[in-house]
Amino acid sequence: MTLREALAACPLVAILRGVTPAEITDVADVLFEAGFRIIEVPLNSPDPFASIGKLAKSHGERALIGAGTVLEPEQCRRLADVGGRLMVAPNYAPDVVAEAQASGLATLPGVATPSEAFAALRQGADALKLFPAEAMEPRALKAWRSVMPKDALLLPVGGIDTTTMAPWCQAGASGFGLGSSLYRPGLSLDELADKARSLVAAARTAFPAG
Repeated sequence: MTLREALAACPLVAILRGVTPAEITDVADVLFEAGFRIIEVPLNSPDPFASIGKLAKSHGERALIGAGTVLEPEQCRRLADVGGRLMVAPNYAPDVVAEAQASGLATLPGVATPSEAFAALRQGADALKLFPAEAMEPRALKAWRSVMPKDALLLPVGGIDTTTMAPWCQAGASGFGLGSSLYRPGLSLDELADKARSLVAAARTAFPAG
């Protein structure tokens, strides 16, 4: 499953910051049942590569599994070694994107300016993470859309919940990354299921053609 295919199935990226290897499979089962097809384990989580490895074995054939907060090229190589297929970063670092591409990973670097966005697209990034979205406004994305390739995938991340999706969608968002509005350590599986279903429902309303 490519990144574009996964976003077409569900335009949401689950960001599981703080998840542990002991709970990752149960958490992923809940998310998959709700409709999520992209799951990211940030590398500042406990033993993240162990979680990603377990996810790749349990859900890798059905979902796109990756790492977030990828800051160094060697992390891309390790990610690929444990079966991950998506690199997500909070920033745009050309050497990290290049290593991710060389390792066969889909790339989703973070950008906050048009200059970063165009540089990342020129390097062949598969999608762009608009981060932090709290510091931007939907009208900024609308302006970006007027000058960027029409098929560019642009995903706001930060401060996105069921109440904030619609304006971003109207401005041209391709999807969203969801962190604390979806998951936080200590959340029960029932609570997670409720949040996941609500967010997927909101996305389906915001992206009626999806």
